[in-house]
Parts: sequence; C-alpha cells; structure tokens
Amino acid sequence: MIHSKQDLKYYLNQDKLALHYSDDDKPSIIKDEIWKWEILLRKNEYVTNCLSNIIWFPYRAWIKYRYHKCSVKLGFTVPLNCFGPGLSIAHYGTITIGNAKVGRNCRLQEGVNIGSTGGSKKAATIGDNVFIGTGAKIIGDISIANNCVIGANSVVVKSINENGITVAGVPAKKISENDSKTFIDDRLDS
Repeated sequence: MIHSKQDLKYYLNQDKLALHYSDDDKPSIIKDEIWKWEILLRKNEYVTNCLSNIIWFPYRAWIKYRYHKCSVKLGFTVPLNCFGPGLSIAHYGTITIGNAKVGRNCRLQEGVNIGSTGGSKKAATIGDNVFIGTGAKIIGDISIANNCVIGANSVVVKSINENGITVAGVPAKKISENDSKTFIDDRLDS
C-alpha cells in the first residue's frame, strides 16, 4: 500500500518498468491510455491514504473523477489498494477485480475477472510475479502461490499452493512446471 510520497514514486516507477517502458519515457498525449490509468490508480491510492486534510479535498476529488472517467473508458473495475507495485495490464478491455489482494509484479490480460462468490465479500489472495491470461476467472476466497501462470480462459476455484506452475482449464488444473518468468520484466524488484 502507498503510505508516503516516496511509496508513490516507487510504485509509479515499478509500474512503468512492468509496462516495458524505460526510465526516460513519459506517457504520450495520444496513446498510452493504460499507463495513464495506472498513474491515476496510484495517485488515487496516494490521495486516499495520505491526504486526509480538508485542504486537499479539491485535489482528491479531481483525481478520483479522472480515475473514474478513465476506468469507464477502458472497461476497468479495480478497487484501490488491491495491487502491489509492478502492475502491468497488457490490453484494455473488461477487467473486473473484487476485494482481492494481489502481490507485486502481476501481469493481467484483458477479460480477467477476480471476485468473490456465494455472498462472501472475500476474494482471492494472489502472490508475487503472477501472470493471468486472457479471459481468466479467479473466483472465491482462495490463494494463488508466487510465480504462477493462469492460462487463458481458465476458471480457478481452488487454491494453487505450488509455486512456479502453470494452470489452465475449467476448472483449472496444473498443466506444466513452467513459471511466469517469461511474462515478467527482468528489471522489476522481486
């Protein structure tokens, strides 16, 4: 979670690296919508967690408004303080995240849904360095170990306790010993 300006800068830098940009890059005016959305996500987390004084209300409202508009435009429904540093969303399109907790260096494809089930408010706890493929669904109060790959269109309804494996299918089952290293940028902090 972001608790200071220094944390904000760290999260923003890790997200930039996760999106495969260099340190010198800046978001383009006409493109880079996902990168701009991630910047707004992190700024929204910062203003929500750190700027509680009434004097910051107009700035907080402006950031929240911009974050909401950008989320609607891209089709993202993501709560604050859900993802660790190093978030990478590959493509815009429907992404719905419930009350999940996701570790550092997560890479999401489009069409991903992470949510709760059966009236519970608890959603998945996902480890570090996890790649979640196109259309994957992660449902319920389950946990996913570090360095895992969730295959495209998989439905994960049971915990994955083994590190560094690939799961796929409906319901998802282990299909290989391949980990997520090929999907996660090497420059990111582990």
